[in-house]
Amino acid sequence: MQQQDRPTEPEAREDTATRNTDNGGSTAAPGGGGHPEPEVMPSTEELLKQAELAAQEHHDAWLRAKAETENVRKRAQIDVANAHKYALESFAQELLPVRDSLEAALNSEHLTLESLTSGVELTLKQLNTAFEKVNIKEINPLGETLDPHKHQAMTTVESEAAPNSIVSVFQKGYELNDRLVRPALVSVAKSKEA
Repeated sequence: MQQQDRPTEPEAREDTATRNTDNGGSTAAPGGGGHPEPEVMPSTEELLKQAELAAQEHHDAWLRAKAETENVRKRAQIDVANAHKYALESFAQELLPVRDSLEAALNSEHLTLESLTSGVELTLKQLNTAFEKVNIKEINPLGETLDPHKHQAMTTVESEAAPNSIVSVFQKGYELNDRLVRPALVSVAKSKEA
């Protein structure tokens, strides 16, 4: 009875092939212990084509990035050039009314000393307003201690004032955004000789 339960050798081979096909369709390698065969590697030509396509894509992306960078650089150059070219535009707009006032004073037919003085005072106010809008500040250091970064000593004078203090201002100085445009020209006190 035991012999009837055992399949014959050709039936056993057929049964094993059927089981392997049912488990994913691949047959086991001989002596492989039921492991599927490894995938077939693409040919060298296929790998070369894939690498060439990838290289072309990277090259195209690089060219686009390079062109974009060049465009950004050119736009920045134009912006900087325009900033330099038109930096004084707002200041010029503030000065135009001052010029208009001066021309009106010169073209006036009925000039009196009072009207001329009044006109000059109004024009000076316009100029001061223009200076304030662009952050130009006056340096009038009378009575201060000499600061060589803001003042230029023209003479020294014997005085009762403390040494190195400014006793007179020949010409006011100016700063633009806390940067010196012109130093104040001053005379400085020195101690009296005994």
